[in-house]
Amino acid sequence: MTTVYQTTTMGEARVRVALVDRGSADLLVHRAGSPGLAHGDALWYLTRARQSAALLAYFTSQGMAQLKVCFVDSHGEAGWTKPHPLRGRL
Repeated sequence: MTTVYQTTTMGEARVRVALVDRGSADLLVHRAGSPGLAHGDALWYLTRARQSAALLAYFTSQGMAQLKVCFVDSHGEAGWTKPHPLRGRL
């Protein structure tokens, strides 16, 4: 399950994420409406409860990011756009 908490400091994050346009993205992400619907790498539920998060993410610039993400409107569009070292590890 990919329940994501946005950290305010880079040091506590497990992954640094940049929000980019679709053409530059490593991963197209669809926001799930509930934690139960968030599964795999591409369906994220953004939570305000740090203790319930499976992934701590810090949103930063492209130059500092480990992962470039674009949020998409439909579940069918979500997924990896290219091979990436974090694939299957979120």
